[in-house]
Amino acid sequence: MGPAKAAARTISQQAFDEMVQENIDDLEMDPTEALEDAIQTLTLQGVDLSGIVTCVPGESNPVMDCLGKLKEKKTLPEIVELNAPIATKNGAVELVISICSKLREERDRGLASALNALASVIHDLQSSEIFKENGGPRLFCDWQRVLKESFMDLKIDELIVQILKEHNGGSIPSIYDAIRVILSSDDNRVIASQVFGYARKFAKLGIAEVLVESLREGLNTPDEICRSVANSGGIDVVLRCLDDSGVQGNDAVARACCSLLSKVKSRTSIYMTCSLVTAQSLLHANLTGSDANKSTIVEKRGMDRLINLSARFSDDPSVLQEVMSIICTLCLRSPENAARAIESGAGDLAIQAMQNFPESDQLQRNSCFMIRNLVARNPENRKILLSNGIEEVIRKAKQRHKSCKDAATDALRDLGVDNYNS
Repeated sequence: MGPAKAAARTISQQAFDEMVQENIDDLEMDPTEALEDAIQTLTLQGVDLSGIVTCVPGESNPVMDCLGKLKEKKTLPEIVELNAPIATKNGAVELVISICSKLREERDRGLASALNALASVIHDLQSSEIFKENGGPRLFCDWQRVLKESFMDLKIDELIVQILKEHNGGSIPSIYDAIRVILSSDDNRVIASQVFGYARKFAKLGIAEVLVESLREGLNTPDEICRSVANSGGIDVVLRCLDDSGVQGNDAVARACCSLLSKVKSRTSIYMTCSLVTAQSLLHANLTGSDANKSTIVEKRGMDRLINLSARFSDDPSVLQEVMSIICTLCLRSPENAARAIESGAGDLAIQAMQNFPESDQLQRNSCFMIRNLVARNPENRKILLSNGIEEVIRKAKQRHKSCKDAATDALRDLGVDNYNS
């Protein structure tokens, strides 16, 4: 591998102008010759002049003239044809964002021209960072609230799905905000059924699969974000969706809801807006990952709702194993939650599911994990489960499935039975 390429040298506009003026004053060059000499000298020295206004002193420059007009808010379209590096270096991104923020409530050609101008000056990493630092992504979401119909006409749904697929569902919070805004019926010019139509378009493009993949990846974020997401009502949304999926018999949504809840882990969170396909629309949910949020789920009758869901999908092992996965997570290092789970019927769920679906290795494995967390810090739960015959079904799972061996052994050990390792 060759040596790393050195970064290009840069110069400020002021330094460039002073160099040209020195050529005129000290070397008695005419303005045109002074300009050409400065450009040639700096180019030979490897200086990047892409963002520098290179014109003869005293002459007007179209970029600077356009920026001056923009400051007066007299014109917008001209900047589309201008030199983007020069415009960006002289504050064009910040200026156009400021103008756009004032036009966002208007639905006329002025905003369209501003958006075109903004697109023309965001051309590289530096201009993209300026856009982010000046609230561009949030402003974009605000525009969507006003112009969601226009954005959908321009096929923004296809663009969003494409971006998520290209980034493998990576950390793009603004994208998830955009989905939420488009699919929220908060625009009195767009009837609710039209927003539902948007949801169906997203669904046909595969948004559900992309969002689930994003969820699977997960994101490490500070506890402050965990708390803020919980406070925004994300847990309530998922639990309501969980109830609706049971009533509607929608196993895909049921599994997705359980998967969302099962992401609750210490010092991690899912910082995104995840839309779920239902008969109403694509719902969104932000899930967090602190012990306090586990308690919040339980306090909101999360255990009872999960058990009710398992009763509605008692013939679907794919849903049952997800239910047990989230109960397992909720009970981890939480004897209070483990006690509540037993009261809600989690022990009976495990026994019945393991007996009814002996060939489902993932269900058997998830059952063993859940049982372990139910009894690890709750000796009273051990007596209840053992008296109901849990030992026998766990040993059968251990013998039948290699993938269950370790999980079953750990469950038997924590149940306090003899010969748990045999």
